[in-house]
Amino acid sequence: MELVIPSAASIGLFAAAALVLLLTPGPAVLFIVARSVEQGRLAGFISDLGIHTATLVHVAAAALGLSALLASSALAFSIVKYAGAAYLIWIGLRKIFGRAEAADEGQALTRYSYRRLFRDGFIVNLLNPKTALFFLAFLPQFVEVSRGHVATQIAFLGILFAAIGFVTDGCYALAAGTAGSWLKRSRGYLKLERYVTGSLFIGLGVTAAFTGNGKK
Repeated sequence: MELVIPSAASIGLFAAAALVLLLTPGPAVLFIVARSVEQGRLAGFISDLGIHTATLVHVAAAALGLSALLASSALAFSIVKYAGAAYLIWIGLRKIFGRAEAADEGQALTRYSYRRLFRDGFIVNLLNPKTALFFLAFLPQFVEVSRGHVATQIAFLGILFAAIGFVTDGCYALAAGTAGSWLKRSRGYLKLERYVTGSLFIGLGVTAAFTGNGKK
């Protein structure tokens, strides 16, 4: 089957718009920053990979028209939204009230496996209905109906968006991981780290829960 994509002009305009949007910190960026400060740059990159793997699921849904169903069903939107918010809050509570992580005598902070880092990033973004609605509203603006194969064009633009997002979020992971290495030389930070990180995740969850589908 012939691969139909938008024109070069539309792709360029889309890439510029996507870059501006992605450079604006949102919940996904804050999630990556938290993991990077907590466990280093590689942890941030793994979380980044998980988040944008879930982005591809949303892209596929948008291309197949499933996002329209989600947007039209208040119940479906609410279920997905609150499930995602609850997961973020659960991560934060587990961080705060879990086993204390020693900061003395050179004992290292608890390190999550790469599988868990990927899973958490994937689930956080997968259960964000605003991502699905965003693609439903944003991607069609750059589709050229006259070229045909609208679903293919939407898929192409979505994959391009995910690729740009992986790079920009990776830059945040790099910067936050570097800052985290410096912060972890502070004994005071090591003692407060689980409360800072946990509170960030809880804040993200609460924000997600109280954000309606009419807002970006």
